[in-house]
Amino acid sequence: MFKISAIQDLQLAETLWQRYWPRQCLFDLWPVRACFQAHFNHNPYFLVASDNDSFQGMLALSWIDEEQCFGHFPGELWHGKTWLEQNRVIADNSWVTRALIDHIPSAFKIRYLSPDTLPPTGTSLTVDEIGYLFYPPQYGYSYQEYLQGFSGKSRKNIRRELERLHERGVTYRYDQLADIDIMLRLNLESFKDQSYFADPRFLNAFEQLFNWLHAHHMLRVTTVVIGGTVAAVDVGAVWNSRYVVLAGGTHRDFPGVAKLINFHHFERSCRERLAVVDFLCGDFNWKARFHLSPRPLYQITGQPAMAFQPDEIFEQRAIRAW
Repeated sequence: MFKISAIQDLQLAETLWQRYWPRQCLFDLWPVRACFQAHFNHNPYFLVASDNDSFQGMLALSWIDEEQCFGHFPGELWHGKTWLEQNRVIADNSWVTRALIDHIPSAFKIRYLSPDTLPPTGTSLTVDEIGYLFYPPQYGYSYQEYLQGFSGKSRKNIRRELERLHERGVTYRYDQLADIDIMLRLNLESFKDQSYFADPRFLNAFEQLFNWLHAHHMLRVTTVVIGGTVAAVDVGAVWNSRYVVLAGGTHRDFPGVAKLINFHHFERSCRERLAVVDFLCGDFNWKARFHLSPRPLYQITGQPAMAFQPDEIFEQRAIRAW
């Protein structure tokens, strides 16, 4: 018999995630999500589809009090929107996706869904935002071949702009934990209340995430020093040959340093033969111009379509089936 069950206990939700969630990117790892859960503390609400006790699919949600709606777990917020990308609806087929969505008991806004998410029966997914990626294998792991993709005039302009910075004395340093504090300060100085880190919950979640990444040898801190002054810091993670640039900050006295550090990421990822560099969503007027590959992520929003309720509510009890 097909049924939908709701799990509202965090430990049981973790058990299900660890058992069924695909591990394809950094954001698929439970400890990464747990850093944000610890500081936003939204109530989990996982819907699980099963048929004769055989697992069919799962929708990992959180109730977001501030927005009075469900969002993808863990419901972390920045300016009223969730931030973590490559979310999923796990489903054997589009009918199961439909059934899971129909059992959401209140308003919902599920963002940044991965392109492999099956659309619910009878509808299509709508584009949320565009992510941008750099694929070193596409250029045979050759940074020079990547540069050849620009016109001669563009290459000349890029070289001239970067040479102006190099004339002031550019050096790089790596994985200095103290530079994370500099990144946070630079980011806040540049974006003020528009910075992710202006929200103490977001700041504390990121600091916990950075500590976890460091403890598991996944943290990457890249610092540009120009003339003895820290001009830019990017913080990210390398996992499974994928480099994700999570956050960064630049010094206002060094125009063009953001371009310098990004080209450094391109060159280094080719040299290290990484599979992909993920610069996440948000264009900021440079990602498409740098010939990064766009990847649309999708969203599902709405009100409950029907008055469905889960067939079973799990609280503290163990999950016997699935």
